[in-house]
Amino acid sequence: MPTADPPVPAGDLRSLAIRRLHRKRDYFAHLTSYLIVNGVLVVVWLVIGLTTGAWFPWPLFPIAGWGIGLAFDTWATFGPPSRPIDEAAVDREMERLQSR
Repeated sequence: MPTADPPVPAGDLRSLAIRRLHRKRDYFAHLTSYLIVNGVLVVVWLVIGLTTGAWFPWPLFPIAGWGIGLAFDTWATFGPPSRPIDEAAVDREMERLQSR
């Protein structure tokens, strides 16, 4: 039978909430810059294509590359929360460090 996670102390809960709010604010800034910059690149591509007749879809490369980074950022921001670190894990890590 799985054990429930221990309750988070109020001070830790506040700092966790603040960190998550900062992460969400940073994510939406990242998303906004992604949309604006890639929108400008598409417009530039369309203008160049209309004036020169060159229609190679080069904006797809920055859209895809940056989109991969944005996908990881989305997962980090809205994905499942990481498991809390319990005292047993801290003790094991301290023992491992002392044995070095």
